[in-house]
Amino acid sequence: MSMIETVIVGGLPIARKTSQDMIRMFESDLALYRGSDQLPRFSTSANGHVLALAEQDFAFRHILKTADHIDADGMPLVIASRFLAQEKIPERIATTDFIHDISSAMKEYDIRYYLLGSDEKTNQAAIKTIQVKYPWLTIDGHHGYFSREEEESIIERILEFKPDILWVGLGVPREHHFVARSRSKLCGVTWIKTCGGLLNFLAGQRQRAPVWVQEAGFEWLWRMVQEPLRLGPRYLSTNIKALRLMWRYRAQ
Repeated sequence: MSMIETVIVGGLPIARKTSQDMIRMFESDLALYRGSDQLPRFSTSANGHVLALAEQDFAFRHILKTADHIDADGMPLVIASRFLAQEKIPERIATTDFIHDISSAMKEYDIRYYLLGSDEKTNQAAIKTIQVKYPWLTIDGHHGYFSREEEESIIERILEFKPDILWVGLGVPREHHFVARSRSKLCGVTWIKTCGGLLNFLAGQRQRAPVWVQEAGFEWLWRMVQEPLRLGPRYLSTNIKALRLMWRYRAQ
């Protein structure tokens, strides 16, 4: 297992890697983890919401600490590292971008994805989008509306499919708790990657902010304007907490 340089931002160890670094790491992991009896690599991401929740929810924070790497999915974390941390985070690795980066790079490999999350219609639309854009991938999936009692059958389906990357988009923190419960049962999978609302973006139900808005660190505002009732209260609360945490843990 390769070592990953991290820097503390908001109390969490954030990977100091680029998207291309992560792709090279996956290529290396593929030879070690595919079909093995080792625990899959656990890849997750952090933004302001994750920082705030991790500070108040010990169980969630503990799960994050078991991850092999935590990417900076929020541009504010990258910006904060430039001024408040000992080392800079080289770039934002947004999951909505990373799935395209890694899919493009996998043309020479026989890679299998399993998309877990969203409702049945959205899940199938997301699979179709990726399959059409990257026909060299083999993809299956299942919606995220299942009970705890159904988890074992879901895990069995995943193991039968033998994915190289299991994308888990059940929402924060449900997806993390699912990974914590099921990781030991998913040996043979190379990476488990939490992905939040990725499937909704792939299905065309949500639109990304313009690039300049993303680079300025205001994609959260773009999304809040699009979904004010759902995201307004969350962002107004968690952003303030996240800023306080980034200041509190500065230069650690």
